[in-house]
Amino acid sequence: MPTTTLPLATGALTAATFAPFGWLPVADTDPADGRDTLHFEWADPHLNVIAHYPDEIERSPAGSPLCSVLYRHATHTQALMVLNVDAVVAVAPADVELSSAADLETVRAFRLRPLDAFVLHRGTWHWGPFPLGAEPVRLLNVQGLRYADDNASVDLPACTGSVLEIQV
Repeated sequence: MPTTTLPLATGALTAATFAPFGWLPVADTDPADGRDTLHFEWADPHLNVIAHYPDEIERSPAGSPLCSVLYRHATHTQALMVLNVDAVVAVAPADVELSSAADLETVRAFRLRPLDAFVLHRGTWHWGPFPLGAEPVRLLNVQGLRYADDNASVDLPACTGSVLEIQV
């Protein structure tokens, strides 16, 4: 099947725009604090710092990031905070199978700045965050320690015939 490249514009990261995929942490004085909680089915929450490098992803001839694989974790939420550079993340709702081109209409992308933080619902499909420049993005990461045992993925060209060109 030939691969089609579809443009996907980045949107603003707000509580409302991110709600189908997870939530944004709020101040402890915010009445919404505690409304959403982390979940670790295997009782293995783990905090670390991870990095994603520019060479982990393909880019279009124009230099735009290309999203060709999305991942998800069924047993736990994942919290991420960008520490050092601008980055981009793509997400799709947990209840979408990403088995057809029509499913790609549910994917959203967000441009991230240092100190932007978000939590992915269990099962939310995600790609990145990946850096926009030449420097790796460092991320404060809370997820299940055994995430590798719960790391499903979907190959977009194989399943949908398309890759997503992230328009930053």
